[in-house]
Amino acid sequence: MTRVDNTHHLLIAATIRHHDALQRARAAIEQLDRDGQPITFTTVARAGHISRSWLYNQPDLRDTINRLRVRPPSSITLPAAQRASDESLRQRLDAGRAEITRLRTENAALRDQLARTLGQRRTQP
Repeated sequence: MTRVDNTHHLLIAATIRHHDALQRARAAIEQLDRDGQPITFTTVARAGHISRSWLYNQPDLRDTINRLRVRPPSSITLPAAQRASDESLRQRLDAGRAEITRLRTENAALRDQLARTLGQRRTQP
């Protein structure tokens, strides 16, 4: 009796499980970051329904988690959803520039008015 080699099916299943676990881990990291939750191996493992030991064995995930969990304590880090986008920062910059232009024009008008008023006072007896 000859045995059929079905190891390729096992390899395919293992690859699919690995890919699914990577997706769950990345989704967990993104969700924790959006929610402003601490990002540690334990919280990512719990949120992604994966084991901590598996996380430690994935170099790219390990580096990401280490980088995100070692944030300086003095800096306040906002969740990703609350961070300003590039477009909103540009709009704020444009609004600030417009306000500066308006205030400069107003200052010039007030200086001119002040100069006229002082000039009139000098000419009055």
